[in-house]
Amino acid sequence: MKKYLLSILTLITPILIFSQEAEKGLDEKINDAFMPIAVWWEGFILTTVPIGEYNIPFVVLLLVGGATFFTIYFRFPAITKFKTAINTVRGKYVDIEKHGVDKLYNNDEALAIEDIKDTIRDESAHGEVSHFQALATAVSGTVGLGNIAGVAVAIGLGGPGATFWMIICGLIGMSTKFVECTLGVKYRDVGEDGTIYGGPMYYLSKGLKEVGFAKIGKVLGIIFAILCVGASFGGGNAFQSNQAAVQISSMLQLEGGSNGVIIGIILAVLVGIVIIGGIKRIASITEKVVPFMAGIYIVASLIIIFANFSDIGLAFKLIIEGAFTPMAGLGGLVGVLIVGFQRAAFSNEAGAGSAAIAHSAVKTKYPASEGVVALLEPFIDTVVICTMTALVIIFFNINGTDVQSVFNYSAAHGSSVLLNETGLPINGVDLTSMAFDSVIPHFSYVLTVAIVLFAFSTMISWSYYGLQSWKYLFGKGKVADLVYKILFLLFVVIGAAATLDAVIKFSDAMILALVFPNMIGLFFLFPKVRDEMKRYIGAITAKKEAIEDGAVDVTEHM
Repeated sequence: MKKYLLSILTLITPILIFSQEAEKGLDEKINDAFMPIAVWWEGFILTTVPIGEYNIPFVVLLLVGGATFFTIYFRFPAITKFKTAINTVRGKYVDIEKHGVDKLYNNDEALAIEDIKDTIRDESAHGEVSHFQALATAVSGTVGLGNIAGVAVAIGLGGPGATFWMIICGLIGMSTKFVECTLGVKYRDVGEDGTIYGGPMYYLSKGLKEVGFAKIGKVLGIIFAILCVGASFGGGNAFQSNQAAVQISSMLQLEGGSNGVIIGIILAVLVGIVIIGGIKRIASITEKVVPFMAGIYIVASLIIIFANFSDIGLAFKLIIEGAFTPMAGLGGLVGVLIVGFQRAAFSNEAGAGSAAIAHSAVKTKYPASEGVVALLEPFIDTVVICTMTALVIIFFNINGTDVQSVFNYSAAHGSSVLLNETGLPINGVDLTSMAFDSVIPHFSYVLTVAIVLFAFSTMISWSYYGLQSWKYLFGKGKVADLVYKILFLLFVVIGAAATLDAVIKFSDAMILALVFPNMIGLFFLFPKVRDEMKRYIGAITAKKEAIEDGAVDVTEHM
């Protein structure tokens, strides 16, 4: 009864937002409702710890410390496991992942099959999607407006030096992603119909139970699921639809407060068509959309980079010097570091655990096989795409564009803006759009299409993350599914109508909040990941030896 009551109350809340204070415009009404919650929640999640003369958000310390520890403990997997990750995505080891190395090569040690009730990690069912589909789904959840608008905001607040710390965060974040996604596959569940249920809520509850902390694991699993539902409505939904609506309105030069709602309704219909089909349909869409949209964006970025080839050295000089000698008024080196890490964390979500939900659905007998695939995600998202965006914006400023005039441009065009500490209006999408337009005339129209695709793919991926968490909380019935999907689509509309100031506060804080329960689980369970990695590497070695000896024709098992 309590579950249904909670569902009904949650369903009614967005409706009440629309009905309040009818004399105000709809955009202002929604923003007024969001702002008090967003401000309080952001302040709570970004609680600072005094270190010397600086106040550093504890969540940043947790992310940096955890990622650094995993990087050292697993011997820099971003470098040592990169080739293995590429080969796994290419399907080079699909035979041993499908059949198990013991069956192919009579190696009992490498797989150690166990028929464990309520799990499928060593049973005959191996998941729902391929490595590439799982990676595409997870990448689509992270490659989004954070790569376009977020990078611009980071540079606006921290200067070019923030880019350096974003790259560092991406590199060490690859280790965190490797750990959480390996655990996601290891502790996943399977329904009677073969549907996969996985993610941090499962490895928190089941994994911590294994190591003797059942009650703590159960509580952390519930906390994560609640926060993930909120994050799916915020950063994975409202923020995306908000920026898509801003860009569409700017391109079409639309006026009037109802435009955001109209655009939001259109987006909601398109998202709804996809999410009804579950992870298989989501994966089939993302594996096509992600390469297409990323390809367009990367090609355009490369055009601008080569057009400014003579300035590449200067750009990296500004990035490196700015990382250690930041521009005045931002609180020094630590201030720039915090901006870079916070923006990178919002972009690639390493440590938040969200991507582990998508990766859990992969077809494999070896959890570590998906762990190594997952470490490619922060590399693609932050090291490659965010760096390209940063270079485009830096070239834009090198060529004489005054940052102040960029901010004024955004305000003059009526865009929803975020104010920095000095009161200057910042809009990341407008800033990035102007940077591209300066070299590729009218590219802003193409960028609008890319933004909509980024937003669309991120929303459908996060709908899956949120739905899995919702099911963990309220059961796996059809009623619970329907209630969540209706709520999710309502937040598409709400996000498109709200102003960026409220949405970005809510979005950042909800996604960063996932870090707390997730990282606790990772610190307890990382030895399990080491064991799984040994198993997978052992299976790969057994295959290589069999091929070299000519003992088995492995192609018949592919």
